[in-house]
Amino acid sequence: MAMSIHILLTGASRGIGAAIRESLGGLPDVRVVGQATRAADAQTIACDFADPDAPARLWGEALERLDGRIDVLINNAGIFEATPIGLPDAEWRAGWERTLQVNLLAATDLCRGAVLHWQERKAGGRIVNVASRAAHRGDSPDHWHYAASKAGLLAATKTIARAYARQDILAFAVCPGFTMNGPAEEYMASRGGDRLLADIPLGRVAMPEEVAEAVRFLALEAPASMTGAVIDINGASYVR
Repeated sequence: MAMSIHILLTGASRGIGAAIRESLGGLPDVRVVGQATRAADAQTIACDFADPDAPARLWGEALERLDGRIDVLINNAGIFEATPIGLPDAEWRAGWERTLQVNLLAATDLCRGAVLHWQERKAGGRIVNVASRAAHRGDSPDHWHYAASKAGLLAATKTIARAYARQDILAFAVCPGFTMNGPAEEYMASRGGDRLLADIPLGRVAMPEEVAEAVRFLALEAPASMTGAVIDINGASYVR
């Protein structure tokens, strides 16, 4: 009998993360442990990635809940907080440090834990990192740090793929553009509405379920030769 697939998913409580969890949760022989800043249910571990020690604690607790074995790591947690260029120096640096800690360092700490875990077990595994269109084309003047954090996550993903493919350790990334989170009218108003849509040839933002479908495929089905691949989900607002 085939073993179940054990998955650790960060940022599991809302938006893309909630859609990923729903996509995976109904599958037979798949067990998912989620992470969120505040746990909403028994299958979610409360963990704030602003704390540099949090990723190691999360990994240890997730291993306990999943009987000592994690097969797939999905790094979806992230923040998008403005840090305008005109802030005082200390506030500017603090904004960068917080964003890099949550979006990049926490994710790469978990990637490191996963690679070491699979090497110790002499078993393969998969990492799926949720990056952003901003990693390729940049972001707004208030979000240099966000774009930099997501570009760093892409570089880490590609490095992992190249470094450990022979050990059957595979790494992938998805790069969503604007994605619908919350009520549509409120979301569009907060991001410029028609001006935002004018930059998306598809004429609409992505739905969380669309991103989740790509993540599910990479986590469970993508052929090994796809390792290192980056899938764009942005309505052709950025094409490579």
